Amino acid sequence: MKQEAATSIVVTQEDVLHHYKEPPPRREDDPPALAASLSLPSSLSEDNGDAMPQPSSYAVLPRRDGELVSAEELLLVPPLNFAMVDHGVYRSGFPDASNLPFLETLRLRSVLCLCPEPYPEANLEFLRAHGIKLFQFGIDGSKEPFVNIPEDRIREALEVILDASNHPVLIHCKRGKHRTGCVVGCFRKLQRWCLTSIFDEYQRFAAAKTRVSDLRFMELFDVSSIKHLAFESSV
Repeated sequence: MKQEAATSIVVTQEDVLHHYKEPPPRREDDPPALAASLSLPSSLSEDNGDAMPQPSSYAVLPRRDGELVSAEELLLVPPLNFAMVDHGVYRSGFPDASNLPFLETLRLRSVLCLCPEPYPEANLEFLRAHGIKLFQFGIDGSKEPFVNIPEDRIREALEVILDASNHPVLIHCKRGKHRTGCVVGCFRKLQRWCLTSIFDEYQRFAAAKTRVSDLRFMELFDVSSIKHLAFESSV
């Protein structure tokens, strides 16, 4: 009997960089175990209030010497609330050890952390091993994070993002919702997005935890003093 070649399924980096709102389509010839590995966790499809969602897992199964590489060998787990903001700019929650193999595929040049706490040693070792520069602009993670925070912190963060020599760059706070959402919202103002679109993007990540103070901060943030930096970054 002629032996049929094994079917391999490859989840490309472009697939992984999607917002993870929909699971990859299931093929009719997918084995049951593989089809299950491509399912989207329910924690990412529903808002669970204060519960921290578990990151989704995508197995990459390329063919190697006629055999499939095991899913355990090449499991890529993106950080919580990971998404692509723009070419060379990403956002997420705080990466943990399980996310580092995924971050390695992004070939980052820099990480922009918005948390004031000391950066974990395991993350620092990863950054040093891959020549990734850390920028840290600590912003308090209280319920009203931007009431008394000087705008120069946000401006400094935006200067890092606008400097193409720092790309690819990952912006993150603890959960990738409020502090990261405000920085990305101000970045969108530099890109001349309308406020409706800026607020819609913020709310997709903040969901039920949307904060009026964040929306007001983004609305009132003056980008006129850094427009020249945005222009230079686009040249």
